[in-house]
Amino acid sequence: MIRTEFTEQFGVDHPIVCGGMTGLGTAELISAVANAGALGFLTALTQPSPEALAAEIARTREMTDRPFGVNLTILPTIDPVPYDEYRAVIVEAGITVVETAGSSPAPHLPDFKAAGIKVIHKATSVRHALSAERKGVDAISIDGFECAGHPGEDDVPGLILIPAAVRQLSIPVIASGGIANGQGLAAALALGACAVNMGTRFMATTEAPIHQNVKDQIVANDERDTVLVFRRFHNTARVVRNSVSEQIVEISERPDATFDDIAELASGARGRSEVLTKGEMEGGMWWAGQTQGLIHAVAPVADVVDEVIADAEAIIGRLPTLVS
Repeated sequence: MIRTEFTEQFGVDHPIVCGGMTGLGTAELISAVANAGALGFLTALTQPSPEALAAEIARTREMTDRPFGVNLTILPTIDPVPYDEYRAVIVEAGITVVETAGSSPAPHLPDFKAAGIKVIHKATSVRHALSAERKGVDAISIDGFECAGHPGEDDVPGLILIPAAVRQLSIPVIASGGIANGQGLAAALALGACAVNMGTRFMATTEAPIHQNVKDQIVANDERDTVLVFRRFHNTARVVRNSVSEQIVEISERPDATFDDIAELASGARGRSEVLTKGEMEGGMWWAGQTQGLIHAVAPVADVVDEVIADAEAIIGRLPTLVS
């Protein structure tokens, strides 16, 4: 068993996190992650209302008695999100750990701290991580350029970003982006992180609440099968390469392009409905990281976690033999 500052501080068996994923962070997946001894996060905004989040927390507790958390992603939206109400549900439900992402977590920290809730903030740069540390978060999930979703605008991969963050931060660092196996966990620990976050790997699991076609496509894809969209609009995102994402890139490169020109193609609701739910792989834009090239089978969450830990332990155990 691998023990780290993360496992001690957050009360889990393994230094593995399944961070918040819109449309996927529901009771079926997160309870399986918890039962496997890792730390998973329900995604608050996957639920259509604060009341629905309360029900999803209760449903997860029916499936596991192990620790799990809630992700609260703070982003500007066309329709205002009742963040205060979602936060109140998290506090009232007795959740002990929250993952924040997007904008500054500062407005939410007083209530979380008063309730004794630990906060992990996801950052894509050392400067943003340091800012979050000063605001009072308990740990940082540092997201490298390889990740699915938004890697920021600095294009720094994990091999550089992780030790750079560890060097300057005094709170635990979770390595995120580009990790899907035991080699990645061992490497992240060697770089100074105390845990890893895996997203795409948990998409290709039996319990992930998405269409089997999506899981099979992740296995079939390799590390080249992502594209970067929204670069022109300084909101870079890594998504899976398909006809829709390539069309978004093509339109975005036109000199007079605006976001309105790609808004319908890039609709998150369309991606969740057509791709994740119906399994129409060319039906919309959908998210996965370069770790697709490291995922070779769909498996139960427990098997994924066990294999990652066993492989990492084997690698760590061999390392002393390299020193004479």
